[in-house]
Amino acid sequence: MKYDRIDNSLYIHTRKQFVKQLKNNSLAIFNSNDIFPISADSTMPFQQHRDILFLSGVDQEESILVIFPDAKDKMHREILFLKETSEKIAIWEGAKLTKEDAFEVSGIKTVYWLDQFPTILNQLMSQTDRVYLNTNEHLRANTEMQTREDRFINWIKDKYPIHNYHRSAPIMHAIRSIKHPLELAQMQKACDITEKGFRRLLSFIKPGVWEYQIEAELLHEFINNRSNGWAYTPILGSGLNATVLHYIENNKQCKDGDVILMDFGAEYANYSSDLTRCVPVNGRFTKRQKAVYNSVLKVKNEATKLLKPGTLLNEYHKEVGKLMESELLSLKLIDKTDIKNQNPEWPAFKKYFMHGTSHYIGLDTHDVGSWVEPIQANMVFTVEPGIYIPEESLGIRLEDDVVVQKKGSPFNLMRNIPIEADEIEDLMNSK
Repeated sequence: MKYDRIDNSLYIHTRKQFVKQLKNNSLAIFNSNDIFPISADSTMPFQQHRDILFLSGVDQEESILVIFPDAKDKMHREILFLKETSEKIAIWEGAKLTKEDAFEVSGIKTVYWLDQFPTILNQLMSQTDRVYLNTNEHLRANTEMQTREDRFINWIKDKYPIHNYHRSAPIMHAIRSIKHPLELAQMQKACDITEKGFRRLLSFIKPGVWEYQIEAELLHEFINNRSNGWAYTPILGSGLNATVLHYIENNKQCKDGDVILMDFGAEYANYSSDLTRCVPVNGRFTKRQKAVYNSVLKVKNEATKLLKPGTLLNEYHKEVGKLMESELLSLKLIDKTDIKNQNPEWPAFKKYFMHGTSHYIGLDTHDVGSWVEPIQANMVFTVEPGIYIPEESLGIRLEDDVVVQKKGSPFNLMRNIPIEADEIEDLMNSK
């Protein structure tokens, strides 16, 4: 890992929060992700399953976490199972966690090698009434591919068919959505690295550069600052490309007179940042471009103020829609007749602003959290309204990551990243 080790008090805290939600005499099991193959002997870079990471800090493949707060043996109330390291593994792959390292990372005293798991589990299953298993229940999840967790669920239910099984996901969604101060510190680092990337671009972008060259500049800056790279696939769309919401080809040349929409973020310590900024390729917005830009900025600023404890996300998005409707009227993109005749299920403003304004962010860019329970303090959301006008080859989206506060407006983790149109023009023309 490139990042500094996080104090294990975070993981001691997260496990306590998880245990509070368990039924009596319950055992919970969490598995690491697989290393995913590509072809031949090639693999994707390893990405740890966010739930075992959140509860243990163990950023290593072939790991299992067992939580059993009512275990008769106190040493079995928290257990880590790890791939046994060796001199050969150290030579070919690099050193893996020792048992001592695992304790330092996680705060878990009992660490076994993975080959001991079936024997220890058999002992524990004889003591427990119910087992919590982990599944991916994110609303956007694509669950076609079987994961290590999926295979384990099939195995344990086959081996122990008459135990009572429960879902960990609802608990994980609730506790992961409220960020600990140590988590917020990692997210701030991710946002600070993203800021460095954006500032680097302001002196680089000019007519004739290619979208992929901008991508390269960002990746250089991210890795140079101890990030593993992208929190998600970057969107770098100039001109008409900016009106394609998930444009990721990044293979067109930036033209004089275009605005480029850049949606990107660095990860740090597996925590995501998610930024969108739009800049004029030639360093100056036209009058029309700036008018659209300032409308989006106005909606973003007003939407941010609405993210307060007690707010329901569905109601929040409706209120943001009203803000956007007003701006589209002023820009003459819609008129009162459009509003009068609109379909309530797809309001008139959706023609130019067709996506949601905010999502949870944390260990995942689209992080877990409830969409039906009220917002709470220390939840972190993006705020990202946009206006997309294909007929004008103009797309503007502006996005920051903000932390909900007990009182007052959210705290903006991207508060130092330039966003005012005049400031962006000044920075682009300062050298």
